[in-house]
Amino acid sequence: MKSLIISSIVFAMLVFSGCADKEPTVDTKVEQEVVAQEVDSVKTETVAAEDASVAENSILNSDSNEVNMATLEKELLSVYFDYDKFSVRADMQEKVTNSATLANGTAGAFTVKLEGNCDEWGSDEYNFALGLKRASAVKKALVAEGVDEGRITMVSYGESNPVCSNKTKDCWAKNRRVDFKLLP
Repeated sequence: MKSLIISSIVFAMLVFSGCADKEPTVDTKVEQEVVAQEVDSVKTETVAAEDASVAENSILNSDSNEVNMATLEKELLSVYFDYDKFSVRADMQEKVTNSATLANGTAGAFTVKLEGNCDEWGSDEYNFALGLKRASAVKKALVAEGVDEGRITMVSYGESNPVCSNKTKDCWAKNRRVDFKLLP
């Protein structure tokens, strides 16, 4: 036991004594990199000051794009589905056609996001899958109408994004839908 304590003390003394007599070396490459970073930051500050007016103009244009996007989104009407179905109904085809015309025309600069939604019936997993199938059905209909497939994204919210929370058939029917959103 004594030998274990003594060897532990000797080991600790060796570890803590270290080699403090050595002179620290300075890596000149690190110094050069620090100087280069300082020069770059000065250049960045100068360019940022010169581009302030350009940034203000782009902010103004960005605001007008957001207003334009919001206005266009109001014209994109939701597509509704039957209970436990994901095929586009015949009475909803006109909405899809109007949305495709708008997406190819005035909303041509934006990406179209399709948000699939469901009512509260079914498991969470089932509703997320059903919401995605509904969004996919609308995407196929839009592509058939001439919208570029690369401009369309899809997401499913399942039952987590209801527009109506009453426990009625009419309310549940309002939650079985695909909404359109525009992305820059």
